[in-house]
Amino acid sequence: MHALEKRLVAVFFISAVALSLLGVAFVHSAGSYWGEIHYGDSLPFAAKQGIYLAVSATAAVFILKTRQIGNPKLWTAVYIASVLLLAAVLIPGIGAVRNGSQSWIALGPFSLQPAEFAKIAVIGKLASMMSERRGRKVFSPGHFVVILLPAALIMLQPDFGSMMIMVVSAFAILLVGGYPLKFFFGLAGAGAAGIAGLIAAAPYRLDRIKAYLDPWSDPLGTGFQAIQSLMATGPAGLTGFGYGQSRQKFLYLPEPQNDFIFAIIAEETGFIGAVAVIALFFLLAASAIGLAARQREPLSFYMISGMAAMLGFQSFLNIGVVSGLLPVTGVTLPFISYGGSSLLAAWIAAALVLRFASGAGMAKRRPGDGQSYRH
Repeated sequence: MHALEKRLVAVFFISAVALSLLGVAFVHSAGSYWGEIHYGDSLPFAAKQGIYLAVSATAAVFILKTRQIGNPKLWTAVYIASVLLLAAVLIPGIGAVRNGSQSWIALGPFSLQPAEFAKIAVIGKLASMMSERRGRKVFSPGHFVVILLPAALIMLQPDFGSMMIMVVSAFAILLVGGYPLKFFFGLAGAGAAGIAGLIAAAPYRLDRIKAYLDPWSDPLGTGFQAIQSLMATGPAGLTGFGYGQSRQKFLYLPEPQNDFIFAIIAEETGFIGAVAVIALFFLLAASAIGLAARQREPLSFYMISGMAAMLGFQSFLNIGVVSGLLPVTGVTLPFISYGGSSLLAAWIAAALVLRFASGAGMAKRRPGDGQSYRH
């Protein structure tokens, strides 16, 4: 590994760790009052997030030490397992319904959200398929089967946000893999028609679009979260109200430790703190892209590109929703939002970036290939 690659790895790792530690701190701040009301204790969310972080770190270390992580058969097995879990979550008695979506499998006091891990499985399987083309034509119907099957199962929950992140991440792999731009323009038209169909099939999505355009038209209904988020971020000024001094966490912003935790961060740390968090996400994504660009092996190139797209797009989507730039959709902020599945998935993605940057795809290397991977 060259000196530049080592610096990129260091930036990526430090950014991920910093975001995770900020997550524990602000999960405590954002969820303290909610915990007092529902559990009689201000610490349950932060304590659980600390446990989730320890589990995630253990999983990351395991991945970093796994020699077979680049084996295509492994990713086929992971993909099949993820599809089975997505199907299982739809079975009454197995899947648990929360906030109108049947997206979780209850495991005693904890729960598993299969869609979080399906995103990684699709990226891994697709990266493996793309790396094994060996001169064959770029287009393959199999690529779309791998993407659309789990995407359809996720939409049956329904979980539009997770589906969008999965599809965008997968299409990023196809884009860097040589699919022509005109193909994506065609997909954009088909996607717009598909989104219109999804809105027609579920009127609550149209309500979210209306709330995005004018949240004050229904301030106590569909526009409530958007308005409360803006009321958190707007008055915070340059430096915010101080750590632990959020006003919106007092049951104004529903479950502030989850999808809207960035609003609490902005409220307590102001413009400076919000920009610092955004800068960490930028460094995370930029360093991952830099590592992808320097890969000699196709599998490493595709895998890191996909994980960078997933983490980058999910961060953009969450912050865009919280700041009012995008319609409200249920998407967690990677490394920061409360939740074991979200944090574990983020660290699995981060560990895969680090593992493949260190040479997990070396089996694909061609003798004498000393240049970065190119098509």
